Amino acid sequence: MGSYSVGEALKHLLEQSKWKSKIHELRLRDEWETIVGKTISKYTRNIDITNKVLTIYTDVAPLKQELQLGKEQLIQHINEYFEDRVVVEIQIK
Repeated sequence: MGSYSVGEALKHLLEQSKWKSKIHELRLRDEWETIVGKTISKYTRNIDITNKVLTIYTDVAPLKQELQLGKEQLIQHINEYFEDRVVVEIQIK
């Protein structure tokens, strides 16, 4: 029988359960300003993540355009921030 640290045991539990995606969603909401910066955070109404698809809601047309153009970089930035593959696609609404 191998021994695990508490952190390793929790990581294993999260990977085996469906909680991991929910925890990522909660962290993404809580840390949105840190991840994207104050300006983008200020002008986004809401964010949702379902099945690794991040939906960003904003009423600001120039921001929609900027997010459309920078989707791949934002996906990469979010995944690097979480050190996991959290987002594979972004939708702007």
